Amino acid sequence: MSNNIKTQGVEYVNEWVKWIEEAVDKEYFKFYEYNQFNNIQHIGTGGFRKVYRANWKNSEKQFALKSFFSLDKITVKEIVREIKIQRDVDFHDNIIRCYGITKLESDNHNYWLVMEYADGGNLRSYLNINFSKLTWDDKYNMTYQLSCAVSCLHNEGIVHRDLHSYNILVRNNIIKLADFGLSKRIEASSDFQSKLFGMVPYVDPKSFSRQRNNNNQMYSLDKRSDIYSVGVLLWEISSGKPPFYTEGNHQYDIGLAIDILQGLRETIVPDTPEEYVKIYTKCWDGEPDNRPTISQVVDWLKTLIAKTDVIIIENNQIPNKEEINNDISSSTDNSGLQGELLQLIQKFDEMNTKDIDSISISSRQENLSTEKDFNIIVDEINDFIFKLKNKGIKEESINKQVIEYFNCYNVNLQVFHNWLLNNQINLNSIFVLGYFNYFGIVISKNGDKAFNLFINASEKNHLLARYFLGHCYRFGYGTMKNEKFAFEYYEKVKIYAMGQLDIGYYYNNGIGIKKDLKKAFYWYEKAANNGNIIAISNLGYCYINGTGVKKDYNKAFELYKQSAKGDDLNAIMMLGYCYNHGIGTKIDKQKAFELYQNAANLGHDIAQNNLALMYENGDGITKDIDKAIYWFEKSAEQGYKLAKNNLIILQKKIGGL
Repeated sequence: MSNNIKTQGVEYVNEWVKWIEEAVDKEYFKFYEYNQFNNIQHIGTGGFRKVYRANWKNSEKQFALKSFFSLDKITVKEIVREIKIQRDVDFHDNIIRCYGITKLESDNHNYWLVMEYADGGNLRSYLNINFSKLTWDDKYNMTYQLSCAVSCLHNEGIVHRDLHSYNILVRNNIIKLADFGLSKRIEASSDFQSKLFGMVPYVDPKSFSRQRNNNNQMYSLDKRSDIYSVGVLLWEISSGKPPFYTEGNHQYDIGLAIDILQGLRETIVPDTPEEYVKIYTKCWDGEPDNRPTISQVVDWLKTLIAKTDVIIIENNQIPNKEEINNDISSSTDNSGLQGELLQLIQKFDEMNTKDIDSISISSRQENLSTEKDFNIIVDEINDFIFKLKNKGIKEESINKQVIEYFNCYNVNLQVFHNWLLNNQINLNSIFVLGYFNYFGIVISKNGDKAFNLFINASEKNHLLARYFLGHCYRFGYGTMKNEKFAFEYYEKVKIYAMGQLDIGYYYNNGIGIKKDLKKAFYWYEKAANNGNIIAISNLGYCYINGTGVKKDYNKAFELYKQSAKGDDLNAIMMLGYCYNHGIGTKIDKQKAFELYQNAANLGHDIAQNNLALMYENGDGITKDIDKAIYWFEKSAEQGYKLAKNNLIILQKKIGGL
């Protein structure tokens, strides 16, 4: 009898594997060759899977690879379910993306999921590391993003069932929801009890009672159960620690489950805004029917945020599915392919899927693997620019790296640009096309087009589009120059370092607003704490000049040193200045010379002038008038007036000899 069951199980798994393989053959989702991944590192283990971080080919692009301990009907169905759900919610910025699958060459059937990698880890670890730096603005935005992600699932008829701070990930400070609907699959695994108790505080307590309804059915986790979990998570974000956490004791037991069933809830954290408390206490009501819908939660949070003047970081919206489906069906290139896909989905549904919940199957289709690759490229370029802008990398350097990215992958920029023109549904695509027009990448610069594309994406709350609209108004590019509007757009991204830096700059110089050096220092410090190398250098300037803060040469020196390590040119030059004049450190002419030379070679006009002075005077180095003239000229060519004057004085001095 047992052998018969085992044989049936193998046949069952093979049937599912065939479904996956057929989908790969038809290019309905991307297949990645496992040998193209490198630097594979284990980063986590779950109940029946391991997760690895890996680089794709020789690039810095990182993926998360999800493997499974054994390929049984439960794990195979997880792979299929993950892919199917992704078809419906792939557009949402707060949901982790599933890019495709891969498999070990040594195992024909052991498929791994290729997922988006979240560099910030899970929510629990993120809060543990960063909680002291989070403002209520940050917490509101995190809870809003989480609620929007759950709302997206519920709108698609999907119930998560396993929401907790371990499967909510963070990437670039953005919430990313992962692992859809694990609870039913966990129930089928041998370690269900340990998994259940491990997440007791997040689980709908109604499920603990084992009560049956009028139809003699056990209570089943549904959308209302997700709401309960959201309530607990809102509390966790307000407190920075796991619910019912005791130092040194990380285990929950049946006693806690019984207490929660009988009404035990976490204690409200002091100074938590009253309206925020009302939201999460309504969510964790013991009676499911008394809980709000996720749409109500989103609306309440939006109202709360509006009262506090917090900028909402919303997901990238796309037109509704009816519009997308109409676009696809009108394409003669895709109609046959779409029909094949529907047949394949029907084949999937005809299999034994009794213990998988019915989920919405979208007929939306990625045309070809190339198109899927371009979708990935758009997201990567967007993330790449976002990361470098927040770090404080100059735009010229960013653009060079963007072009190098395409060269690295042998992607024809003109072909990619043509694809962008025909794929303006995704907000990242709209922004990237605007970015290309703004900087003249592949095409000639076009300020009007860039401005209009940024406006389009900004109206749907695209972060980088908002930031670059600030640039458009600041420099009068594609529109009339308006410093006040520029400042307002920088304020729309004020929770990120790139916005904080420019807000500080505007306060420092009184551009479009009243000059306020203390506020300038405040915003520079916020940006510096978020890792922006320009802001760190600007803080050094504040300390060395007593701008908005008491003078402190030692702090100035350390800040310049820190920023110089991040290759900020101005910091490298100023660090040389500190060594040259003994500011915050001992005088060291050799180090001053080396730093000036480094910055001068990279084109810094003031460093070129200072280097010329050292050559002219033989200050710590061998005197060399020819080199002094050379560097004065290089600096003067860039418009630095002091270098021009120094050059004239030197030439007169030489002429008088």
